[in-house]
Amino acid sequence: MAQLWGGRFTKETDELVYRFNASILFDKKLFEQDIEGSIAHVVMLEKQGIITCEEKDAIVKGLTGIRFDVEQGNLAITEEYEDIHSFVEAKLIERIGDAGKKMHTGRSRNDQVALDMKLYVRGEVLKVSDCLVNLLETVLTIMENNLTTYMPGFTHLQKAQPTTLAHHMGAYFEMFKRDFLRLSDIYKRMNYCPLGAGAFAGTTYPLDRAYTASLMGFEGPTLNSMDSVADRDYIIEFLSALSTIMMHLSRFSEEVIIWNSNEYRFIEIDDGFSTGSSIMPQKKNPDIAELVRGKTGRVYGALVSILTTMKGLPLAYNKDMQEDKEVTFDAIETVKNCLALFDGMLSTMKFNSQVMEKSAMNGFTNATDAADYLVGRGVPFRDAHGIIGRLVLYCMEKNTCIEALSLQELKEISPVFDADLYEAVSLKTCVEKRLTIGGPGQEAMKQTIRINRDFLDYYKTKER
Repeated sequence: MAQLWGGRFTKETDELVYRFNASILFDKKLFEQDIEGSIAHVVMLEKQGIITCEEKDAIVKGLTGIRFDVEQGNLAITEEYEDIHSFVEAKLIERIGDAGKKMHTGRSRNDQVALDMKLYVRGEVLKVSDCLVNLLETVLTIMENNLTTYMPGFTHLQKAQPTTLAHHMGAYFEMFKRDFLRLSDIYKRMNYCPLGAGAFAGTTYPLDRAYTASLMGFEGPTLNSMDSVADRDYIIEFLSALSTIMMHLSRFSEEVIIWNSNEYRFIEIDDGFSTGSSIMPQKKNPDIAELVRGKTGRVYGALVSILTTMKGLPLAYNKDMQEDKEVTFDAIETVKNCLALFDGMLSTMKFNSQVMEKSAMNGFTNATDAADYLVGRGVPFRDAHGIIGRLVLYCMEKNTCIEALSLQELKEISPVFDADLYEAVSLKTCVEKRLTIGGPGQEAMKQTIRINRDFLDYYKTKER
């Protein structure tokens, strides 16, 4: 059992206790970050005159060699080590001798693991952001290509008013855009370096924490050494953002599932993103959408887990915090996979525009516009509302729609109706006259798309 401590103890740790306490099985994922942090630390130690240039060079060369051998598969991270930190340090000492024993000078495992986890999460924030940019690009492309693809809009899952596929997709663009901006905020807030905080009270060595932070791209050092090792807010924020992303994906998935049904037939999912039935040969199932919807609870669980872990912990570090890693690692991989698969499904999906338009025409989605028509001719809105209600009831009894009625039938319900009603309640008119920014009218949508295109282009070219 390779451990970084033991001098105060008179006997070996119980094997069961050791296994329960060890984290090597999951924190080996932090291998790259542990090497990066250690190299930055020893470079700073040499700058401050705490170790010699020769010792620094030997340590950096040793760490670089360990990293290369692990990456090439020539060195395995095995369970005989308690955690990734003890593995790296033990291998370094084994390779370069006593100089390796100085790597840990002025550092505790507490600030070391805080750094490793923060470096890992910081990198994953950028990776999830990239996945969101890809999905946003797909959604925006659909918007650009479907400005006049008419469809029913819904409230309470009931047909409400006509809109366009571009407008409907634009709602999801706004959701995922907010998700992207949330991640940007989290990145800025978490980008401060805990290394140098020690166990919780700093160190007597003359460390240059600002220099160490700059070597790893942080804005600066954290300003309270107790909080530095006890803080997991950035993980909670990240998991909260991931949960919101999954909530948005789940809502979108629910609509894909509904639209894919025989009753709707708004879409056709590509064969590459569908599965069949083992007994029913006619089936083409929206499994990707269903799995994304299902995995949402898994990510929620990670957030609740870390919130529960942290809620009763006194300052500063407590071993409970080791529980932050497995759930976070799993949630991150789940979200990245869901984003990539959903993007692939969406980008290959076919939209049945004729079915969508027919559905909008048959659902009285133009009833509000018919009421507005009467208001425009001096009928009080409440009276107009009642007239159109009777008109809809008449159409339902005749199994027809407003625009299919004769002018005589219309006038029997209200003499205010005239021949220009047909144009006023056409899908095109109903949509196109809604020109305020944020609405489905073509000019309004073009303005929104320009704004969103500029947004995407800016972040796709922005230096990280």
